[in-house]
Amino acid sequence: MREPHDVIIRPVVTEKTSEQMETQSLYTFIVAEGANKIEIGSAVERLWDVTVKDVRTMRYPGKSRRSFLGRMAKNWSRGRRPSFKKAIVQLAEGERIELYEVG
Repeated sequence: MREPHDVIIRPVVTEKTSEQMETQSLYTFIVAEGANKIEIGSAVERLWDVTVKDVRTMRYPGKSRRSFLGRMAKNWSRGRRPSFKKAIVQLAEGERIELYEVG
């Protein structure tokens, strides 16, 4: 079993995820590419001492990008954004995770 900090890379905090945290107890994390739902759920439970009800995962492939170097950018300076895996974790009723401190 992997360490929880190796499975959970970082939380995703946007307007949409903040609203889901408050209303539905859904928390979104960027997780390791090879992590499965069982590892993700147990990592969240171990890190924040909460009960996980459900885990949903999504994979996002890296997109190609072009750096802006003028005329030369067309031919040789292409790259890719990294691919990543995202997990949405639903907690049991009445439980919360404090992801960041206010103030």
